[in-house]
Amino acid sequence: MEAFGDHLKLVVKTFRRECHRVLQSERTTVHGADGMLMVLQLAMAEVNKQHGGDFKVALSDALMAWKHLLLDKLHLPPANFARLENYDLIREAYEGFLKRSNTVDLVDVLTMYKQLRLDSDPEEPLSPTQLFDFLSGNMEFPELPDTSVLSTPSGKGRPRCSQVKVAIRRVFCSYLNLLVNSKNDMALALTLDVPSRALGREAFTDIKHAAHNGNTSLLLAVMSFVRAIQLGGKGYAPAESDPLRKHVKGLSDFVQFLDNLEEILGEIPDPSVCGARLVTAIRAVLVKGRGSGDPVYAAAEETTKELKERICQLHQIQKQTANASGTGISPARPKVHAVNHATAFGGRDTVKVLMALLDEEALTPPCPNKADLLSEDQPVLNGDEGTSVLTLFRSPEVSAGCSPEPLKNRVQSRLDLLKPKPRERVIRSQFACTYKEEELPLSRVLDFPSTSQVPTCVHPAPKNPQITSALDEECSSDVKAAATAKSTSGCPNKEQSEVEQGPAALKQTSGNAQNRGAGPGNRKKTGIQTQSKGNKRKQLESDQHGGSENEPPEKKQAPRASVKVLGKNVTKASSKKKLIAGQGKLTSFFRV
Repeated sequence: MEAFGDHLKLVVKTFRRECHRVLQSERTTVHGADGMLMVLQLAMAEVNKQHGGDFKVALSDALMAWKHLLLDKLHLPPANFARLENYDLIREAYEGFLKRSNTVDLVDVLTMYKQLRLDSDPEEPLSPTQLFDFLSGNMEFPELPDTSVLSTPSGKGRPRCSQVKVAIRRVFCSYLNLLVNSKNDMALALTLDVPSRALGREAFTDIKHAAHNGNTSLLLAVMSFVRAIQLGGKGYAPAESDPLRKHVKGLSDFVQFLDNLEEILGEIPDPSVCGARLVTAIRAVLVKGRGSGDPVYAAAEETTKELKERICQLHQIQKQTANASGTGISPARPKVHAVNHATAFGGRDTVKVLMALLDEEALTPPCPNKADLLSEDQPVLNGDEGTSVLTLFRSPEVSAGCSPEPLKNRVQSRLDLLKPKPRERVIRSQFACTYKEEELPLSRVLDFPSTSQVPTCVHPAPKNPQITSALDEECSSDVKAAATAKSTSGCPNKEQSEVEQGPAALKQTSGNAQNRGAGPGNRKKTGIQTQSKGNKRKQLESDQHGGSENEPPEKKQAPRASVKVLGKNVTKASSKKKLIAGQGKLTSFFRV
C-alpha cells in the first residue's frame, strides 16, 4: 500500500511539474475521489432536469454511473450490468463542469502523465486497474486510522465527530483552493455560506443565473457585482430588477473575507508564516460565537494544527528540492516600490506550497460511506442547517399557485360575486329634470360655467316678450307673494318658482338643465326680444303643459294671472326690495 501511495504522489508531482505544456493555466487544481463523485452527481441531476425531470438523483443510479465512468475513462472492460440510458450526456456534462471550473480529476492526471513524463521518470508506475480499485474504494488503507471511524454512528439526529472533521477540513481546503483557482465553482459552493452569511439556496441560485448570463464563474460573478458597488459609486448601483440586490450584505462580507486572505497572501513573503496566517484567519471565522465544547470548534482547532504543520513541511521540502536542482543563487526579491506593494510577486512561493497541499488532499482515500457524502443530511457548519452540494445547486421550488385557497377566502370571493354591482354614471338626457337629484361637489355648485364650457348647439327656450319686458324693468315683492300663492295650488310653475328663489335658482344640480340655462345667459338682449311667432306658439304650449311632459297640465289662467300681476304692480316695485341687475333675464332662461 505504501508503494501505491508513493507511485500516486509521483504521478501527481510529474503532472504538476509539466502541466504548463498542455494546460492553459498553471493554477489548475485536482479533484479527488470524493470531488469526482460529487461532480458526477451534479452532472446527472442536470441531465435529468433537461429531460423533463427534477434536479434529483437516486443513490443507486449515482453509484452505477460512477462505476461506468471509471471504467470508461480508464479504458477498462465494461461492467456486466446495463449502462444508463443517458450516459453519454452525463459524461459530456461531467467533462464540461471540469473544464469550466479549471479542474481535472485523477484519471485525467494519469492520462496526461503518460504524455508528459520524461525519460528519467518511470514508464508506468501506476496501472489503470490499481487506480480503479483506489477510486472505487476497493483498496484498504490500514495506516489511516480515521477512515474506520467514518462508519461508526454517534447517535440519531447528531452528526458524527469524524464526519464533522471531514467537512471542516473540506471547508479549509476550499478557501485555500479559491486563492489558487478562482474558477473552482465547487470550492465556492462549499464556502459561500460557511460561516452563515444569509446566503442560502436562493442566493446561490441567483449567483448561478448571473454567472450563466455573463458566461463567467460563480466567484467572478460575485466579485464583479460587489466591485461595481464598491468602486463604481452611486451611478453603478444595481438595478431594482437585479436578483443579487437583496444579497448585497452577505456577498460583501464574503468578498471582504477573501480580500483579507489575498492581502495576507501578498504581504507575507515567507510561505510557512503566510500559510499559518491564512489557516488561522479561516479558523477565526469558523469558530466565531462557538464554545469550546462545540464539535465544530474542536474539529477546527485540530484541523488548523494539522494544516500548519503540513504547510511548514511542504515548504521545507520545496526549499531543499530547489537548492538541490538549482544553481544555488536565490531569485531577486521584488522591489518595495512595486505596484500594490509587491502583492503580484510576494505570494508565488506560498501559492506553490498551497497547490502541493491541495494535491495531497486530492490523494486522500475516498469516503467509504457514499450515502453520507451525497445525502442531504450534512453536518451543521453554518449555524443554520446542513445541506449537501446537490441541494445547494438545486433551485428553490417556486409556487405555481395550484394549492387550494383557504375556505374563508373562497366564501368571501363568492359573496363578492353575488353582490349587485353599482351602475356606472352615464350622460344624462334632456329629461334630466325628472331624475332624482344628486348633490354635485361644492366646486361644481359655486363655479359658474363659462361660455367655452357650454355646447354652442344649445338654444334658449322661447320666452314671452311681455314677461321678458316686465322682468327687465323691476319686479315688486307683491309679484313674489303672488307667485308663491299660485305654486301651492297644484302643479308648480317653473317660472314662478325661479322668480321666487332668486339667486338660489342658480344652484340647480341637474346636469342638462344647468348647461341649458348657463349657455345663452351671455347673449344680447336684442336676440331674445326678436323671437319668431313660432317660438311664441311653442312657448304658450309649453306653458299650458306646465314645462315638462311628466308633470300634470297647468291651468290656463296661470300665465295670464302672472302677467297681469306683473304688469299691474310693476310701478310699485321701485320703493321695495330690488333684484340683482340682470337676474330676471338669467332666471328666465332656466325655463324647461
